[in-house]
Amino acid sequence: MKRRDALRSLALLTGGLVLVPSCDFSKEDILGAYQNLEITPTLKQLLAEIADTIIPAGNLKGAADIEVQDFILVMVNDCMEKEAQQIFMSGLKGFDDFSKKSTRDKFEKLSQEQRETLVLEGLSTEDESQQVIKNFLRTTKRFTIQGFMVSEYMQTEVKPYSLIPGEYKGDVLIAELKPERING
Repeated sequence: MKRRDALRSLALLTGGLVLVPSCDFSKEDILGAYQNLEITPTLKQLLAEIADTIIPAGNLKGAADIEVQDFILVMVNDCMEKEAQQIFMSGLKGFDDFSKKSTRDKFEKLSQEQRETLVLEGLSTEDESQQVIKNFLRTTKRFTIQGFMVSEYMQTEVKPYSLIPGEYKGDVLIAELKPERING
């Protein structure tokens, strides 16, 4: 009789374990890499879209192509004070509401021109209730440009880095000079 009870218990336990992965707990996971911020994958994707609006793809790769959003989150997580982190997160979480209020649609559904207009509107707003959005966009813009300029792509493919003083050329015509290089 005890074997039957043990087998029944084992069958119930196995069935329960099979069903657990299919359960939806409907709470989005928080990414562990940014311990001071509560970043979810959807917020990270929104930040990537905002960064790609600031530096879109064209002849060069865009900000989202080189994953500048990771640089932005690391800078906010590691280099900003708690109060500034909270303002940044408030702006990031409230940006979709700002988009709905201004354009009646989510940011991800807007065209590139509408996105650019919305970001410019957010950066130039004088409304006191939108100062959190303005501060968020300023921080995002600053870190997007910084992250793009120091990226491996920029430093190796677009304007290769060379050490100072570089190579010496004594007698060179100006017409023979190559494009300028970023020197550190």
